[in-house]
Amino acid sequence: MNETILDEYSFLVSETDSKGIINFANDDFCKIAGYTIDELVGQPHSMVRHRDMPKAAFKSLWDTVQRGEIWTGYVKNATKSGGYYWVYATVYPFETCDGGKGYLSCRRKPSRAEIEEHEALYKVWKLQE
Repeated sequence: MNETILDEYSFLVSETDSKGIINFANDDFCKIAGYTIDELVGQPHSMVRHRDMPKAAFKSLWDTVQRGEIWTGYVKNATKSGGYYWVYATVYPFETCDGGKGYLSCRRKPSRAEIEEHEALYKVWKLQE
């Protein structure tokens, strides 16, 4: 599988509703993931989840943001073409204009050392699933 490496200026942004359905995705996210905006909006954010990601990482994310707290972590995502890319993500819970709950995810390029550390950690977590 081919790894897409973000450049130093990539800043991937997406917004979801309370169930993780994508309402917005910026150009960087569309470009890196390989989807058009129309292919992303209305779909679950999990469509870019890579199979190497342990369930515990996403449980931590959801538990944190549903408490109204900000979550940060390293995520390996899948591209439409079957490749992957790593991001350092920050997910912010917020109130939408119509009074509902939503989540804003902002992602940047992690360092190679951070990726290697989390690849090893996630392999251990996957074995424990």
